[in-house]
Amino acid sequence: MIPSGLTTGTWNFDASHSEVGFTVRHAGISKVRGKFDKVEATLTVGETIADTTVTAVIAADSFNSNDANRDGHVKGADFFDVEQFPELTFTATGIEGSGETYKVTGDLTIKGITRTVVLDTEFNGVAVDPFGATRAGFSASTVISRKDFGLTWNAALETGGVLVGDKVTITVDAAFVAA
Repeated sequence: MIPSGLTTGTWNFDASHSEVGFTVRHAGISKVRGKFDKVEATLTVGETIADTTVTAVIAADSFNSNDANRDGHVKGADFFDVEQFPELTFTATGIEGSGETYKVTGDLTIKGITRTVVLDTEFNGVAVDPFGATRAGFSASTVISRKDFGLTWNAALETGGVLVGDKVTITVDAAFVAA
């Protein structure tokens, strides 16, 4: 059963009311947060949840951690290598759940490497805005190993440990508008 209020058909990503972000441990003592500023996605709602899918394309060069030096490094060959790999993609391969809680399984591709991930997803409801657009909201998160995607650059710390943690938490707050 599809979530209450969702209608079958295409729902377009509303980038101005959405965010794809990340958190990664820095120097073992703090966390760096950031986001991707250019994301396109489509939610296609089928007759059943099993017939529903979502796809997303993220511009790798839109990586933004609010630090120009770090952003430049991450966009370079040590990490995303945006010249050779301009996009990160996600394609759902299965959705399970009901009510407000779902597991969205899909193929995440970063730097040309594809791995299966599971997004723990919350359906936040459907609303019609003052301009007549029907909107649906979702929140999702997953944790990946950046090494699984070939993002292996690091630097050793004098006190032990490394500069950049391996685990990256990806968070998505997405609004979609019925087409």
